[in-house]
Parts: sequence; structure tokens; C-alpha cells
Amino acid sequence: MKFNFDPLIYHYPSRRNVIYGKKGMVATGNPLAANAGLEILKKGGNAIDAAIATAAALTVVEPTANGIGGDAFALVWSRGKLHGLNASGPSPKKISIDALKERGLDGIPTTGVIPVNVPGAPAAWAELWKKFGSALEFKELLKPAISYAKEGFIIQPGVGSVWEKSFYKYSKVLKKDKAIQGWFDTFAPEGKLMKAGDLLCLEHHGNTLEEIGDTLSESIYRGELAEKIANFFKENGGFLELSDLEEYYPEWVEPISIDYKGYDIYQLPPNGHGITVLMALNILKQLELGEMNSFNSTHYQIEALKLAFVDVQKYVADPRAMKVTVDELLSMEYAKNRAKLINHKALMPEVGKPSQSGTVYLATADQYGNMVSFIQSNYMGFGSGIVIPNTGIAMHNRGCNFNLDPESANCLEGGKKSYHTIIPGFLMRDGKPVGPFGVMGGFMQPQGHLQVLINTIEYKLNPQDALDRPRWQWTGDRTIEIEQSLDNNLALQLERAGHDIVVKADSTGFGRGEIIWRDDNGVLCGACEPRTDGYVAVW
Repeated sequence: MKFNFDPLIYHYPSRRNVIYGKKGMVATGNPLAANAGLEILKKGGNAIDAAIATAAALTVVEPTANGIGGDAFALVWSRGKLHGLNASGPSPKKISIDALKERGLDGIPTTGVIPVNVPGAPAAWAELWKKFGSALEFKELLKPAISYAKEGFIIQPGVGSVWEKSFYKYSKVLKKDKAIQGWFDTFAPEGKLMKAGDLLCLEHHGNTLEEIGDTLSESIYRGELAEKIANFFKENGGFLELSDLEEYYPEWVEPISIDYKGYDIYQLPPNGHGITVLMALNILKQLELGEMNSFNSTHYQIEALKLAFVDVQKYVADPRAMKVTVDELLSMEYAKNRAKLINHKALMPEVGKPSQSGTVYLATADQYGNMVSFIQSNYMGFGSGIVIPNTGIAMHNRGCNFNLDPESANCLEGGKKSYHTIIPGFLMRDGKPVGPFGVMGGFMQPQGHLQVLINTIEYKLNPQDALDRPRWQWTGDRTIEIEQSLDNNLALQLERAGHDIVVKADSTGFGRGEIIWRDDNGVLCGACEPRTDGYVAVW
């Protein structure tokens, strides 16, 4: 019997409750992946082990947003301290503006071999395990993902929707670029369009995960898998070489934070754009938001976000190339000056002068107090469309976030990290961890973080309400996209203030988030929003 309903059509609004637990919790956008993490917790693993298992499973069951060839970032609360891991990879050493111009390119393509930087996700898994893992072996953590890959998994509705769009997108690309044939061999077996409810086996993907597990991720950087990747790029005119992979290691970094009304909000420092959230909150400290659904509240959040965003897009890059410092961008004096620009009309934001001279997210927690905020991505859905033959390694396209302006801090250069959109978040109060939170979705991510934090701190919403509340998204100039469920009166007020309001029928672009909070009694409270196939697995 075949189901005779469309899994993406809903006649009635769905309601979700917050989920409570004590021994452990995993929240992510796919129930199969969440269960992988929970399985590891029940085997005696800790929150870090669970995060690794969940992340590996997500490369299998949600390849529409991440893969083995993607990047990752993490915030980890363990041993009484918050730790930050940046596992984004640099561009190939031999890529340059001149090299692209010699090929007749005046921009960085989003598909094919050119926009691929060194992948960092497998290195992140290994690094997290080496620093914080329990007595469980690393390869044990990848077993649930390997099982899904080899025995097959069922495609969930949200994943299926993106899969269909990607199939048609890459079908057009394939006519010009045969290098992406591996995508079809892997994700469209025998040319079949995979849909929600279909069963798919990824045998090669499972074999690769086994090798990653056996070698503690070394094979993909300094082993057999690395050679396969490098050979593919050489044969197809790419810039990525074996030495780029061999020289790569993730970086432990110090998280950055600001205080907002008694809470400490943590993000990772650049090259990620989590600082956008902190800058916008600093501006909002200078303003009175008023009631939750008031014009002032929404308008001020939009304007603060716009001002922060244009600065970040100008100044944030690989830290070695930045021309202003994090401290300058987070200066309260600068925030006060930016806040003075905000009135009751929509701004066309301009860059200030702070100095005169398909991503997946998961959160985990365990009974020992460890908590993890983890995010990994292939960017733009499946990423570059490049899948290394017979490996299941889908490569990201993060290099397309560079620009070709020699005066820009984020200008394309070899061996440089690009401006990065994926950001894990973490909330603390009085020196104690409250917990991890995140909202996936490209440039929506800091906008989602900001709205979730205001919902939580300013308006005291529970985690599920904070995620469910209708969202807005600034997309440039004065254009604000809103979900259909946002109050119509509020939308009209925003329009009268000069915002160009666009109502979107599809909520996919407004982010997909998860939250886990812990109270003083050790009770865990988790939530996962209805914009995703998400699930909170609890023990």
C-alpha cells in the first residue's frame, strides 16, 4: 500500500509542547539523527559524544543541508568553562582572483569545483572527541550513522522538499558541468527523483564513515580519502590539492559575548557572523522595545539588525585580514552612536565607522552537566553539487562567500577563510550555563538568533513559543519578508513606516531552530520548531 496523502500539505495548525528530561537530551532537525545521539547517551556517552553521533547521522539523513565535505562550528560547556571550536576550512592555496579571470570568470560560481574550500566537519568530530569524549571509542559514535547509510533510511518531508528543488537545479547545471555527475549517482540513483517517504541506501557514504571512524578522521585529510578528493579536483580542473587537506586542523577559539539584561549571550568570533547578534543587542539596549507585538518592538529589532548586518558584511572576514577588531565592533560607545540613527521610519542602512585608524543545527545535554551547541553545513543546500565518486563525500561551496574586491577584507585569496554564515549560540546567566540554541538558514541565522533571544529574555516565552513565534527577515534595502502568520495590523504599521513588506507563503526560509535550557535543579527543557522535521529525543 502507498500512502495517498501529501506530507507537505497541512489543513490544521500543529501544536508542539516543550519537552522535559533529566538524564539527557538531543534536539535537531531530523528525528533519525536525534535518535542516533540518544542511542549514544544510553550507551554511556556524554553530550559531546552524542553531538558527534548526531552530526555524523545528519550527513546521511539530511544531505540536503550538510555532508562529510562540509564545515562545522561548536560551543561546548564542559569542565566549568565554555569552549569554542572553529572547523571552517580555508580556500585552496592556489586559487586567486587572477586565476579566475584567466578562466573568463568575473565572479565565484556557486556550483562545481571552484567554490570548494577545505572541509572541516570530520576534523571537528575528531577534535571534539579527543578533547571531551567519554570512554566510548570514536568509531562507536559513528555506528548509528553507518547503519542508516548501509541499511537505508526514510526521507523526511522537509528534506524531501529541498531534495526535489535540488534535483531540478542540478539537472540544469549538469548540462554545462559534468563534474557534478557524482551528485546524481549518489542522490538520484538510476536518475530517480527521491521524495519524502522514499527509502534510500548510501553504501559508499557508510563505507566512508567507517574509514573516518577507524582513522579518527585522518583519512580524509592525510590518507586514502584525501588522495581520492585531491585526484578528483585535479582531473576536473579544481584548485583543491592534497597539501591543502594535509595542512588542515580545526582551531580552538575564545567565544565572544555581551550582557543583555542579566543574560550573557555567547557566539563564536569571526570569520563567522555571530557577532551580528551581539551588535544588534547592544543597539537594542539603548531603546525601549515595549510590548511583544508592538510596532516599536519589531521595528527597532529590524533597524538594529540592519545596522549590525551592514557593518558585519563590510568588516568581518578571516581574522587575519580584518581591518577592525571585535572589541571595536562591540564597543558600547559605537552601539550608542548607531542607536541614534534609529527613528520611526525604515532606514536604508549604511556602514558605520567603528574604528578611526539546507545548514543543520543540533543541541545536546547530558546528566553530567555537559552541553553542546553544534552546527555544520554544506551551504546552499547540497553545496557545490560535487560528490567524490564512490565515497558519498558531498563538498560544500563556502568559497562563494568571498568577493573579488581587492580592497575588501573578505576578498578571495589562497589559504584564507571566507566570511561564514553558520553560528551556534549559547546562553548563560550569573556564570552558569542556561544552554545551547541555534537557528539554521544562511543569512537568516543571526536574525533568527536575535528574535529567539528577544522572545526569551525580553518577553519570557518558553523555548517552544520562542521558536514558534512568527518571524520576519531583512533581505536588503528596505525589504522585509514576513511569515503569513505575523499579525496583519503589525505588518501594515511596518509598511506605513517605510518597510517594503513581502508576505511569504513558504516558511522554509525563516530558519529552523532548536533549544535546550537547563534549570538550577538539573531539569532539561527542549524545543524544536515546526519549520523543520525536528525532534527532541529525551532520556
